[in-house]
Amino acid sequence: MKDCNQCGKCCIKYGDGGLSATSEEIETWEQFHPHIYQYVKGADIWFSPDTGAQLTRCPFLEVEASQGKEKYTCAIYLNRPEDCRLYPSNVAEMIRDECEMIEVKDLENTKKAQAILDDLMQDSRR
Repeated sequence: MKDCNQCGKCCIKYGDGGLSATSEEIETWEQFHPHIYQYVKGADIWFSPDTGAQLTRCPFLEVEASQGKEKYTCAIYLNRPEDCRLYPSNVAEMIRDECEMIEVKDLENTKKAQAILDDLMQDSRR
């Protein structure tokens, strides 16, 4: 399994209403991070503070050109929703989402690939 190359596929795919935040995260944003909280509508996230419409992209996804390739970063990385922190959760999800971390050898032995992923993600998971 390769290291994440910040291709942004996961953020782009799920940043349009495909994510949720816990009530605790929303409360924390309301109290300490109003720049994030302004994009919350009820219990849902990533709504325009101006129109109230669901955004088609996470407002905190930043892109920069790096050596002719786009590189994506998160402007709220330390305060991102749990859904983001836990992604990817399994190899099947990575395959479905065309994650660029997957290699041919991972497809040949998905159990081993899952063990590697679990090790990589151990700091993000409870």
